[in-house]
Amino acid sequence: MPLNRRKFLKKSAVTGAGVAIAGAAAAPARAAEAEKPAKPVKQPKRYALTVLGTTDLHGHVFNWDYFKDAEYKDAAGNAQGLARISTLVNQIRAEKGRENTLLLDAGDTIQGTPLTYYYAKVDPITAKGGPVHPMAQAMNAIGYDAAALGNHEFNYGIETLRKFESQLRFPLLGANAVDAKTLKPAFQPYVIKTFCVKGAPPVKVAVLGLTNPGIAIWDKAYVQGKLAFPGLEEQAAKWVPKLKSLGADVVIVSAHSGSSGTSSYGDQLPYVENSAALVAQQVPDIDAILVGHAHVEIPELKVVNAKTGKTVVLSEPLAYAERLSVFDVELVFEKGRWTVESVASKVLNSNTVADDPKITKLLGDEHAKVVAYVNQVVGSATETLTTVEARYKDAPIIDLITKVQEDVVKAALAGTSYASLPVIAQASPFSRTSEIPAGEVTIRDLSSLYVYDNTLVAKLMTGAQVRAYLEYSAQYFVQTAAGAVVDTEKLTNAAGRPDYNYDYVSGLVYEIDIAQAAGSRIKNLTYNGAALDDAQQFVLAVNNYRANGGGAFPHVASAQELWSESTEIRTRISEWVTAKGVLDPKDFASVDWKLTRDGTPVF
Repeated sequence: MPLNRRKFLKKSAVTGAGVAIAGAAAAPARAAEAEKPAKPVKQPKRYALTVLGTTDLHGHVFNWDYFKDAEYKDAAGNAQGLARISTLVNQIRAEKGRENTLLLDAGDTIQGTPLTYYYAKVDPITAKGGPVHPMAQAMNAIGYDAAALGNHEFNYGIETLRKFESQLRFPLLGANAVDAKTLKPAFQPYVIKTFCVKGAPPVKVAVLGLTNPGIAIWDKAYVQGKLAFPGLEEQAAKWVPKLKSLGADVVIVSAHSGSSGTSSYGDQLPYVENSAALVAQQVPDIDAILVGHAHVEIPELKVVNAKTGKTVVLSEPLAYAERLSVFDVELVFEKGRWTVESVASKVLNSNTVADDPKITKLLGDEHAKVVAYVNQVVGSATETLTTVEARYKDAPIIDLITKVQEDVVKAALAGTSYASLPVIAQASPFSRTSEIPAGEVTIRDLSSLYVYDNTLVAKLMTGAQVRAYLEYSAQYFVQTAAGAVVDTEKLTNAAGRPDYNYDYVSGLVYEIDIAQAAGSRIKNLTYNGAALDDAQQFVLAVNNYRANGGGAFPHVASAQELWSESTEIRTRISEWVTAKGVLDPKDFASVDWKLTRDGTPVF
């Protein structure tokens, strides 16, 4: 093994005296040599790569709130939109050199705003001669290099997704989205990019895309029998060695999967929903992971690989283009190959820059069309309805959702053998700020109430199963002793459960006793004024996310499906209001449930 310069000099110092004793005649020659300047040691070649990443864009091109018809604002001062991200990307490319940067996304791009809904349903990209999706236009213009598939990519069906994919100038990656029959990749698994280095071999960077196994549950209607979604760890272990064998010097994973190691769907699937950190821990030779899906901000998370002891750096930028992750990858060329010397990551805040005028100009027309669409008046309201207290009080505005769902399902089952069964309905307080004002009601008012593109399903449930369903839902409340002060800000979201996993159920009357332990909270549960019969059969009108197991509510996923449709619940609400003309709480509101403590109402 050749000595480096430091070891050589140290060895010379130790052995030098012995050499001098061997003969004074050699001294003049050595003295002459010492006067010569030392040859400079050849420094190894280095290369700095910058990887930029977004995730969970959910159709946010501009810093605009279509539901409020105004510029987006929140208490934290965040800004949203790819137009801002474009400015940040331009700045970094100018600083680092575009030839030394890579721009990735970790999925969930084509669902989430009226903009994306409009180009999926109102003026669909799948129509003959249809438009190019605004997200495709924006991401192409910014110059993305690759994006991973998100679960919401499947919300409008495979045809819409494939059309969107065809409109992109970069690959949509999903190594664990496979054909259900052949188990071969249904989407491109990876891409390898080559970066030139002056005076040294090029650097090869592989990007592996992984998506979420939960798609099999959440969009079962579209993917069942067609696509399968095995676990991220399993597929990364299969593909990363292949990427290394193809000469990849750097391996980046773009994963639509959070880092917590948890799953919202319980044990319904043998694969972990949020497994990005497990991938880093279990699969060798990954240098960095762009994390998505969880909508949390992780500037830098270091995970040690259990097999190699090497540190893998993870970063997740905040959703809706509020943040941009930046990975700085340092490489050194030694012994004939490139080696990753270090990786560091951070996030940049998009509120520090202005919109890129190139994107504003590019998509100004599409934005204006959608603004006009959501501002269409469809009816009028006799009073203001709001979700401000809907998490802990039975609010009329949520009753509107359940009433619409009941009516649609009753009409769908008319004339069938199930027509005589009572129809009950679930709904969740999705937003804490939604409001339908007194007076004119627009599409955007109603859209803000139901922000997801869920569709409606009818499931057959027994009284006992409905009781278990309600007990599970009631876990959402923090146990609060009788007599203790009630702080509404701390009353909900027990164990981190999100608002969208708390359900009202209409058509029944019940109390939720929050002084009791979870599992023993549903009291005085009645139907038609009598105690609920466990054997009574009900038709539950339920959204497809819940019907397929989202939130892991008991019994509903395995219950017999009586009917389903592809029209969004949001659209059904608009149709119902349009047909009525006037939105009056007396037509849909009722107090079905309340919070109590030892039988005493909390409010």
